[in-house]
Amino acid sequence: MSSHQPWIHDTPTVSVVLPTKNEALNLPSVLPHLPSCVIELVLVDGHSTDGTIEVAQSLRPDVRVVTQTRKGKGNALACGFAVATGDIVVMLDADGSADPDEIDRFVAALVAGADFAKGSRFTVGGGSSDITRIRRLGNKALNQLVNSLCGTRYTDLCYGYNAFWRACLPALDLLPGIPHADMMWGDGFEVETLINIRIAKAGLRVSEVPSFERPRIHGTSNLNAVKDGLRVLNTIRLEARREKLLVDLHWPEPVLSDATAEPVRFRTAVSVILVARGDSRWEDVL
Repeated sequence: MSSHQPWIHDTPTVSVVLPTKNEALNLPSVLPHLPSCVIELVLVDGHSTDGTIEVAQSLRPDVRVVTQTRKGKGNALACGFAVATGDIVVMLDADGSADPDEIDRFVAALVAGADFAKGSRFTVGGGSSDITRIRRLGNKALNQLVNSLCGTRYTDLCYGYNAFWRACLPALDLLPGIPHADMMWGDGFEVETLINIRIAKAGLRVSEVPSFERPRIHGTSNLNAVKDGLRVLNTIRLEARREKLLVDLHWPEPVLSDATAEPVRFRTAVSVILVARGDSRWEDVL
């Protein structure tokens, strides 16, 4: 086990942060499968109307329920991170697409010395029975863009099944904030890209963990491949401006397993996304 960071140890406690909105039908297929290492479940609810909270409480009486302050997955995660108490924090979807049995893999990667365990459908041992062609294409282009800007070797930038030591939270710079009528930047699905970039900027050690994505069990996803893809692309642009990455590429290179990078020009990724969109412009998602 690596001990390059003081927070890494062999017997961590684990918190799972679970964003929900009308996931009552899916929770019975998710919560009973949380491994025994999970000592805290933080359910962050987005004002569900189908009894999601009640179902969660019946399945896991010790669940900690938090109501998010704004709309969006990113805000839900920020609210959950703020109250989680485990040494390790796991980001898990409630729709059944992510296998809770894989949590042990993420914990093992962190105990072995990683600061951030990044789930990947595209590393050896991973896969997906749900991803569409357009999502795969967009994800690949965004991977290449971030890797070229940040010196990283991510293989699955937009996958949200991840885990990290709670001590790394300051590097993410995510705060739930005060209630606000509108979504703020980082409140949506783009939060996963934002986290990956800030983890790299902080020079934290990253290990990719193979993960298999399944189709959502019940209900319809709120993800819009094109609109959210453009939000991700704009997040990269804003983070680059925030840290002046386009001028000073001095980020330390994280250590990833089974991941390679291929340089790509910024305009290549932009072209891929905009071609998928058709006639849309940047202004459509600002």
